[in-house]
Amino acid sequence: MTINIDQANQKVIDAFMDARPMVTGVAPARDVIPGMHDNLLLHAGPPATWENMSGPVRGAMIGALLFEGRAKSAEEAEEMLSSGKFEFAPCHHYDSTGPMAGVMSPSMLVYIVENTTTGYKAFSGLNEGRGKVLRMGAYSEEVINRMQWLNDVLGPAVDAALKEMGGLDIRTLLAKALHMGDDGHNRLDAASLLYTNLLAPYITKTAKDADTASEIIKFLGENALSVLNPVMAGCKTMTQAGHNVEGSTIVTVMARNGTDIGIRVSGLGDQWFTAPAPVVDALYFPGFTEKDASRDIGDSTITETAGIGGFAMASAPALVTFIGGTPRDAINTTLDMYEITFGEHKHFSIPFLDFRGTPTGVDIRKVVEKNMPPRVNTGVAHKDPGVGQVGAGVVSVPMSVFEDALVAFAEKYGI
Repeated sequence: MTINIDQANQKVIDAFMDARPMVTGVAPARDVIPGMHDNLLLHAGPPATWENMSGPVRGAMIGALLFEGRAKSAEEAEEMLSSGKFEFAPCHHYDSTGPMAGVMSPSMLVYIVENTTTGYKAFSGLNEGRGKVLRMGAYSEEVINRMQWLNDVLGPAVDAALKEMGGLDIRTLLAKALHMGDDGHNRLDAASLLYTNLLAPYITKTAKDADTASEIIKFLGENALSVLNPVMAGCKTMTQAGHNVEGSTIVTVMARNGTDIGIRVSGLGDQWFTAPAPVVDALYFPGFTEKDASRDIGDSTITETAGIGGFAMASAPALVTFIGGTPRDAINTTLDMYEITFGEHKHFSIPFLDFRGTPTGVDIRKVVEKNMPPRVNTGVAHKDPGVGQVGAGVVSVPMSVFEDALVAFAEKYGI
């Protein structure tokens, strides 16, 4: 088979960059995610079974059943989850992305993000903030109460605001935030404030009363990760636009679930290439050590896949105070990532590098040739269900997934 890999790769990253993701609304998962049903639970990363699920994913699954009212206790939820009654599937199989454990259940409200260039829609839940939260595997009463408030109060108000304003442009918001000290993944302080600022007038206009509007705006403004979920769904619409291009060696999915880490490659369709999830090199919260940590987890590496996040760390030197290292390390990480990507983003740029476009389009050929895996920044959840976040840090994707993908590519295309 005769193929022009560089031409195919250019087509992929052009599609990444031409995508225009707009946040258009908020709705129950079962109403908008194609194929969602009452006994389907979505999770981050590659496929997983109840038997091999990591502690945080198990904890979030338990919390989901408590939230749904399907179980009255953690013990009852565990029994139901291990019974075979429920179907577990990766968020990526259902046009979705979830941070950390990434668990989404039918009644949970999700953001709807549409690539207005192609019409493709992606989905992600509502962000709970940092600390003891469902996405980190916690499921205490306070966690479930917060989830219910998000579903009953914040979500409907944000949906009304988004509809009143005609949608919100995620690409433009991210481009601004990268010039304000964000990386688009773990540091979203500026992006979340921009998001809150854009929504606030419309929340004030559409909320049922002033107290409700004040409560919602306060929550969004104080949560430095408010915009993470719609950003992830936006990045999913970008990378999906470049998926299934014949002859391309560009990675379009990179995700982990605390057990496995996996990638998908544009020219290899929906096949997963997986390896055991690595341990994060992290800074830990007081009272916790590496012995407490889950392995790497979450779909949020869709940001790096789209050309931001850890790949744009040079824009966010202050991030090192949260994940460890020095400002020079942040710049060096970005410079290294140029070595393994196919191009530079035309909309996302880095002031510290003379507004050079962010490294975009992980090329499995370059990763293997340079022996340099992608580096990403991430949160760390406790290895046991029910605890929550214990730290944050940096991790490299195992080389074996790129080597396996390159072998499969050579076999498929007769190279």
